[in-house]
Amino acid sequence: MTLTKKKHTLSALVENKFGVLVRVAGMLSGRGFNIETLNVGPTHDPAYSRITATVIADDAALDRCVKALDKLINVITVHDFSREEVDHVARELILCKVKCDKKTRTEILEVAGLFRAKVVDVAHDSLLIEFTGNENKIGAFLDLVSPYGILETARTGNVALSRGLKKLSK
Repeated sequence: MTLTKKKHTLSALVENKFGVLVRVAGMLSGRGFNIETLNVGPTHDPAYSRITATVIADDAALDRCVKALDKLINVITVHDFSREEVDHVARELILCKVKCDKKTRTEILEVAGLFRAKVVDVAHDSLLIEFTGNENKIGAFLDLVSPYGILETARTGNVALSRGLKKLSK
């Protein structure tokens, strides 16, 4: 029997208290999961934060991990958006510094425009572009600008919420 590993986006609503992030990350790494992306920030209620982590795992191992995370003190809810029957939206932010000169600047600006990306800094030899989208769109954007020379990137990793009125958190 072969276990199929796939990418999972986990979203945990947690109390905004000291040490919660360490416990959640420690639980994931302690069970042998490599955390591909990790994003943490307060919610509209400052008493809570949302932790969004992307991990690659087989379904059975991830089920056990989600149950263990759900039992941690200070964790309110945990959801695997990659498996649940919940329609959701996931987005990621990337800052990408692309090499340019007078000849290539216009071409790069056209690519950015096609993706509705924002140019947030212009220098003589580079453009700094901000882009938000799903993983596929970010990959397509990077594929188109990479021939010009990507100098640096910084990515946030996924953040995700359910669609519509259904509220997954307590």
